[in-house]
Amino acid sequence: MLKRLDLSNFTAFQRVSLDFSNGLNVIVGENGSGKSHLLKIAYSVMAASAEEGKKPTASKPVKNHLQRVLADKLFSVMRPEALGHLVRKNRCDVAVEFQDSRLDCSFSFSASNRSSVQIDQLPSIWLKKAPVFLPTKELMTLYPNFISLYNNYYMEFEETYRDTCRLLGALPLKGLIETKIKDLIGPLEEAMGGTVLLDNNGRFYLNIKGKGKMEMPLVAEGFRKLAMLSRLISTGSLLGKGCLFWDEPEANLSPSLVRLAAETIHKLCQNGVQVFIATHSLFLLRELETLSGKDKPSSVPARFFALRLTESGFDAEKCVDVEKLKACLGGNH
Repeated sequence: MLKRLDLSNFTAFQRVSLDFSNGLNVIVGENGSGKSHLLKIAYSVMAASAEEGKKPTASKPVKNHLQRVLADKLFSVMRPEALGHLVRKNRCDVAVEFQDSRLDCSFSFSASNRSSVQIDQLPSIWLKKAPVFLPTKELMTLYPNFISLYNNYYMEFEETYRDTCRLLGALPLKGLIETKIKDLIGPLEEAMGGTVLLDNNGRFYLNIKGKGKMEMPLVAEGFRKLAMLSRLISTGSLLGKGCLFWDEPEANLSPSLVRLAAETIHKLCQNGVQVFIATHSLFLLRELETLSGKDKPSSVPARFFALRLTESGFDAEKCVDVEKLKACLGGNH
């Protein structure tokens, strides 16, 4: 699990340090405050490590190789024209700590550098389980042939889209774990009115009991977002020691579906998944705070981070609850 992220001179931040909970982590700020950038740089480091660890020829991390891998992943996820465009001033330094210190990594890149990073601390092992990144947009309608097109042609999509499509296409898990999966996705399927189906032609459908298959483009967008969540749980990507980064879960969801998304996030945390959310929805924050209440038997460890504008850029303040969060943000939420 991710323990800490330290950044200096990265996009909107002169310096920011985030100590994460092993359960729920919520980053809150106005548009342009760098919420998504924090999710994406943490995701990039973890995804790059997991991708290398899955390769049949994988050996222990080597400095020169990891420098190329990290630079490529940052390019593909952040989509700058040059890595130096991510630097606020002179040089950006990044340090990532994990509960397993063998994964710890730190690196830097300069404002004048277009395409490479310098490893300062080399991890000794690769991450075993790939993180999941859910973008604001749903991907069920984009899925058919997307991975093939992305890999063979240049497309102006962040690589998180390709990564998540790969996970969506994995086979559902079978066996003893099915009971746990059904408990998690049951409320999602009830809300959608059906189950998620991937046919042999590589297209997703909502299989509605007694009515048959409905093409995903005909399904309401809010339900398509829930369908992504349901599919990723069924394939095991969001089980065990998994990690979920979700950018604005509330986008295109009705209040009842926002509440359901919050409940599912809470259950994922209870099942060992570490969750990172970027949002500016007070309604979602209230739901998450209520579910994660420390005085409840079902509570999960949660941390809220308020991004505030200072004279030197944005910084992050850890807050114990939503009221404190609102105060940190100047009562704008």
